[in-house]
Amino acid sequence: MNSSSQSLSLGEAANDFLASLSPEERKTSQQEVYKFIRWYGWERPFSRLTAPETANYAERLSLSDTDYIKKLEPIRAFLIYARKEGWTKNNLATHLKIKKRKTRLQSPIRQGLAETISLTRQGYLELEAELATLKSRRLQAVDEMRRARADKDFRENAPLEAAREQHGQLQRRIRQIEETLKSATIIDEKQEVALKTSIGDNVILSDLISGEELRYTIVSPREADPTRDKISTASPIGKSLLGRGRGEVIEVITPAGKLRYQIKQVKR
Repeated sequence: MNSSSQSLSLGEAANDFLASLSPEERKTSQQEVYKFIRWYGWERPFSRLTAPETANYAERLSLSDTDYIKKLEPIRAFLIYARKEGWTKNNLATHLKIKKRKTRLQSPIRQGLAETISLTRQGYLELEAELATLKSRRLQAVDEMRRARADKDFRENAPLEAAREQHGQLQRRIRQIEETLKSATIIDEKQEVALKTSIGDNVILSDLISGEELRYTIVSPREADPTRDKISTASPIGKSLLGRGRGEVIEVITPAGKLRYQIKQVKR
């Protein structure tokens, strides 16, 4: 990877990718690619995009969008293109996991019962901080929609559609956090080496194929945040880690195949 690739921003990479597509492909891909870029920051260097962030993007999207599998395909194509262009050393597309939906029983909330949500103390505080940030971003999204509507050419007003998507996503996340904070209970945390992984633990993994080192914090689905390397107990990796100890090897099934990681460290 040369110096120019290292300084390439996510926004520049997205524009290069979209320019390589046919007009029809660009029309169907542009909105989802831009939404992905906007989530992590237009000016952020592509080289700083990590595997954990990519691995959990699908999980975050699936919380609020029933059509998320279809919407992940343009992003997957973008990440594959980025690897071919040498913008990243790793094929981040393999970490864009697609979870299989399962038929779920009626939730305790819908049955009229209180849902038990366990959060770490740090996680509770960070959710409060995220809520304040998202409310500020919501105001910015409203302003972006207002500016986009000023564009009289509505035939291909991708910025307006992207701004609407972003606003809707922010709204859903704000409601989710507010509901979580209302019913959350904070679990006790001890700064000591944990024998078996559980919610609230910090885990260091080693990819047995690439040798890449990954750092995660295992949290509840309500706390999951791909931008901060927080994976939920409901995610494929999270499920595989629960109850496992240092030195053990876990296997995670993905659409791209089976991934194998060794647990290097577990801290609570």
